[in-house]
Amino acid sequence: MTTFFEDLSVGDEEEFGEYEATEEEILEFAEKYDPQWFHTDPERAEAESMYGGLIASGWHTAAMTMRMLVEEFLSESASLGAKGVDELRWRRPVEPGDTLSVRTEVLEKVEETPSRGLVRVRITTLNGDGEEACSMVALTMFARRDGGNGDRSDGEN
Repeated sequence: MTTFFEDLSVGDEEEFGEYEATEEEILEFAEKYDPQWFHTDPERAEAESMYGGLIASGWHTAAMTMRMLVEEFLSESASLGAKGVDELRWRRPVEPGDTLSVRTEVLEKVEETPSRGLVRVRITTLNGDGEEACSMVALTMFARRDGGNGDRSDGEN
């Protein structure tokens, strides 16, 4: 069943997903996008970093979160993309072997046009111990059930 703007209510909460952060993927992502030594050099990270070992880039954590959101929610919704993210915070490092999950909470809904609405959603990425690793507020556009195929007249999509 496709989730439209009208199907979401302020206060709705969900928890889903399971994604293991592997050392191989942490290294691969960091080498390509965030090559700081505490993301790319396990031996140095263990010996010298304040983290006590290799950690995932925060951007990688956000990307893993996005993967779970798409697989578990957005692919079955009438999502039209996002206008951005507010309040992005990396609260706890993600280490190799951590299994992540996602918790969402609908904070606000705004009817933007006859064809779409904007939904502010708090997204929290949790590690296997239930501790917050990452949090953000997404500004996601959803099609309205009876609104047609989308209205891009304001130039934002």
